[in-house]
Amino acid sequence: MKYSEYGSTGKKVSAVGFGGMRFDLEKSNEENAELVRYASAQGINYFDTAPGYCEDRSEDIYGLAFKNMPNDFYVTTKAMPTAVKDAQDAYDKVRRSLDRLGVDRINFYHVWCLRKMDHYFKAMEPNGQYEGLLRCKEEGLIDHIVCSSHQPGEEIKQLLSYGSFEGILLGTNILNFPYRYEGMIEAKKRNLGVVAMNPLAGGAIPNNAEKLQFLCSNDKENPVESALRFIITNPYINVALVGFTTCEHIDTACRIASNATEMTQQELDRLTGLLGTNMNEICTGCGYCKDCPKQINIPGYMQYYNEKVMFGTEDDKLRERLDFNLNWGLMANSKGRAGDCIKCGKCETACTQHLPIISRLAEIANWEANINNEKN
Repeated sequence: MKYSEYGSTGKKVSAVGFGGMRFDLEKSNEENAELVRYASAQGINYFDTAPGYCEDRSEDIYGLAFKNMPNDFYVTTKAMPTAVKDAQDAYDKVRRSLDRLGVDRINFYHVWCLRKMDHYFKAMEPNGQYEGLLRCKEEGLIDHIVCSSHQPGEEIKQLLSYGSFEGILLGTNILNFPYRYEGMIEAKKRNLGVVAMNPLAGGAIPNNAEKLQFLCSNDKENPVESALRFIITNPYINVALVGFTTCEHIDTACRIASNATEMTQQELDRLTGLLGTNMNEICTGCGYCKDCPKQINIPGYMQYYNEKVMFGTEDDKLRERLDFNLNWGLMANSKGRAGDCIKCGKCETACTQHLPIISRLAEIANWEANINNEKN
């Protein structure tokens, strides 16, 4: 495992981090905790979670794992500015996470899910979240105040210019890296820690491996390996945050972290030329949009629509596959259909990728209507 210093904090973090958002919920908390311990034994020392992850089980799973982990490790968790009432509430949320995680301090605490500058300003209000986190830091409950951003590179530069944070977690991968690269470079200039989430585009890369073979620089790699190598060896990134469900997944990531060579500028230039500007419009399946008042499985619909965004699949082809996906695939567990959308905008407000969800649902609704007409 390779390690690097997280900004100017003095903490040496593993090139691969464990993202606690994708535990197998069919397994018990103890079974998932054992996977965390396995990752620690392989040299992973950065463990990321948040309240609400995995049906609110993630912090509890980590708490079980940390009781029996002999190796030193760093833990991170989060809270959204929009979900914090005041400084006291921010303080109380840290205390609650500490209790669930079973640790005496949180090493990196994120002002979570900044999607626009207004969210940052909300956190910085008098008697607001940041003030509460400063109190936690003074009392030794957290080591470092950092942030999580889903903004474009130019806005990330502005965000970091205020000097409020010691590091940043951002969504970037081999498909969309031009979208946030400017922000990553700025963070490096300011000697801040950088952690990359969604290195496999929320599963879009392994799920479309055959079509994404062009990502590979040689025939010895598959697209998943290329995507992980891109993040793990990137000089602007300290930690590639990966969601694991099996020991084999951990072994693959750790092998790449130990053996991979950094992508050359020639490789990066080739990728930049091949990737379309629409790659930043991929749904990563984060699930923040799932609370639809009409019970539409929006993450499923948007990942289905990835086919059009990523590969330019024609509407007729997508419509042909729609009936299968509605009954057996991505949208099979959706109680509502795309045509039920009431355009309330709740999903678009929550979307970390700023996707035009309402217009995409309207497009899919037309395909659904055509299918129903053909059946009748």
